[in-house]
Amino acid sequence: MPLRLPRSAAAPVPLEPPFPFRQFIVKTHGRCNLACRYCYLYEGPDHSWRSRPAAAPPEVLARTATRIGEHARAHAMTSLSLVLHGGEPLLAGADTLARFTDLVRERVPDTCTVHATVQTNATLLTEARLAVLARHGIRVGISLDGGLPAHNTLRLDHAGRPSWPAAARGARLIADRFPEAYAGILTVVDPTTDPVELYESLLALRPPALDLLLPHGNWSAPPPHWDVGGVPYGDWLCAVFDRWWGAGRRETRVRLFEECVALLFGLPAATESLGLAPFDAVVVETDGSIEQVDSLKSCYEGAAETGLDVFRHGFDEALGHPGVAARQAGAASLAERCRGCPLLSVCGGGHYAHRYRAGHGFANPSVYCADLQRFIHHVAERLAGATAVPVPVPVPAPTPASCEGGTP
Repeated sequence: MPLRLPRSAAAPVPLEPPFPFRQFIVKTHGRCNLACRYCYLYEGPDHSWRSRPAAAPPEVLARTATRIGEHARAHAMTSLSLVLHGGEPLLAGADTLARFTDLVRERVPDTCTVHATVQTNATLLTEARLAVLARHGIRVGISLDGGLPAHNTLRLDHAGRPSWPAAARGARLIADRFPEAYAGILTVVDPTTDPVELYESLLALRPPALDLLLPHGNWSAPPPHWDVGGVPYGDWLCAVFDRWWGAGRRETRVRLFEECVALLFGLPAATESLGLAPFDAVVVETDGSIEQVDSLKSCYEGAAETGLDVFRHGFDEALGHPGVAARQAGAASLAERCRGCPLLSVCGGGHYAHRYRAGHGFANPSVYCADLQRFIHHVAERLAGATAVPVPVPVPAPTPASCEGGTP
């Protein structure tokens, strides 16, 4: 998933669902110039991308801009997040991204600020393209597996050539020439890598923020290197947290860490992997289909579909879709053992897609439950030992075997 706005940048959230969408993820191009071997979108169970146009036609983008404007006006929004996505969105051309972003800004109320970001693999970044994006107020988020060639060996182009030289060149170009447009780096956790080495390699690319994401997996298709009796992802996150915390958090922002700290202090915050704040993202595909977020496509074919499109439906209609309603229901939609867990207000049940189990839907604990417990307890203990402000350290977690280490 792309870098998201902090909730403080948004209009106040209504107290009762349905909650308006605040993040509009628009597929400007549905293909990618890379062929990463682990990609859940193109190598996973959902193949709907094959039947859609490669690039979003102008009429789809125009209608999408109109629908975003309608939604912003109907809910008196003062800000929203526009994420230009793919595939590789730069395949659509920087000028296309700029025109579409300008169109959205024209069609929302004058009082609504559009925070635009393009999420790219960085291989197509050039000075000319970055100049266009920066001029139109579009920030750039970069997806990488790490900051060294060895971390990116699975990120290949369609001819089998490594993507790292071009990606590194793009990342350094934006850090050197367009730092004001640099949104940050998104990295999926690989527990087989050295956590501190990987973190420091990313720091060398000078990102203003990092997003650390757990790879998409679930009870029916567990994530790579997942261990029923261990917590490899939790251990990895704890090691990076200690490195980040020990530096005084001055080197860069790490959203997962910052929001875990905020939640432990009882402050409003949420990532897709933590917290109970209402879900507020929606996707528009290249053919104009309105869908739930792509992570659901890692579960089964058609999991993200709503049956709606921007030509016949407004986004308010998507708010009534059962899948969206379930994600906005907070603790009420969680498994019984999650609702009774002392970590509930921080964990929030984990990422929705990671709860899936074939034949049982999403009302299960996260497949990463034990890893999240390990990480959250570690952060709470570090906070308790470092601040005079009382930090409620949750009760000790059950062992993975007695909690979620096995099939729920």
